[in-house]
Amino acid sequence: MTVETDAPDPTSSLLAFFGSELRRIRLDQQVSQEEAARRAFTTQSMLSKVEAARRVPSHDLAQDLDRAFNTGGHFERLYPLVIKYAYPSWFLPFIELERDASAMRVFESQIVPGLLQTEDYARAMLAAVRPDNLEDLVAARMTRQEVFERQTPPRTWFVVDENVLSRPIGGRKVFGLQLERLLSAGRDPRNVIQVVPRTVVAHAGLAGPLTVLSFDEGPDVLYVDGFSQGRTALDAAEVSAAAHTYDLLRAVALSPEASAELIGKHLKEL
Repeated sequence: MTVETDAPDPTSSLLAFFGSELRRIRLDQQVSQEEAARRAFTTQSMLSKVEAARRVPSHDLAQDLDRAFNTGGHFERLYPLVIKYAYPSWFLPFIELERDASAMRVFESQIVPGLLQTEDYARAMLAAVRPDNLEDLVAARMTRQEVFERQTPPRTWFVVDENVLSRPIGGRKVFGLQLERLLSAGRDPRNVIQVVPRTVVAHAGLAGPLTVLSFDEGPDVLYVDGFSQGRTALDAAEVSAAAHTYDLLRAVALSPEASAELIGKHLKEL
């Protein structure tokens, strides 16, 4: 059973306000987290994280909470505000697509891909730009990883530049746990992780990170990061060019087995 945690300051963010409202209403009705989770068709762990503002609630969960506590749409009305401040508006379309993707091809040249980041690594990385809503950003990043908890998780292929393994974001302990997370994720048969070694001086990914999402129905979608905001592309020619770039990256990357050995080497060097 998950241990209940104290609610955060409800004035600190809209995500914290949502969590505090959930906790307030639940306690007013004298309902345990375990019972509340059963009523809302979720887990106690998820409910605990939402109350603690460590996860962004889904629209379905907001609706289920209203039904569970008979709150007349209270949580559903809060949901758009929470989402607006948890994710930048330009990123929301990609979040929705990512949740539905059946396969993902991801390349990162500077940081561990967001879907594979530990919470502490994400916090240290995001803190570097001194955002006002750091904890909300961390919660949003961790919430995206729930795609791996779907009944049928997506098949994922991650290619990273070795530079990623040489940048100990968060310090030795945090980064060590992050490298262990990469090794663990790579052992999942639905995930493939490859590293482009630094001996490959020039490669097709020098222009920057990219993600190609595939679906059971419909065309692939491309997402590329930028300085101020990312961009989702649907143009078939651009998506095809990105897929070709990804093929070139896989061609020069180490095999999954050799990549795991290299990750392990960097872990030992810590």
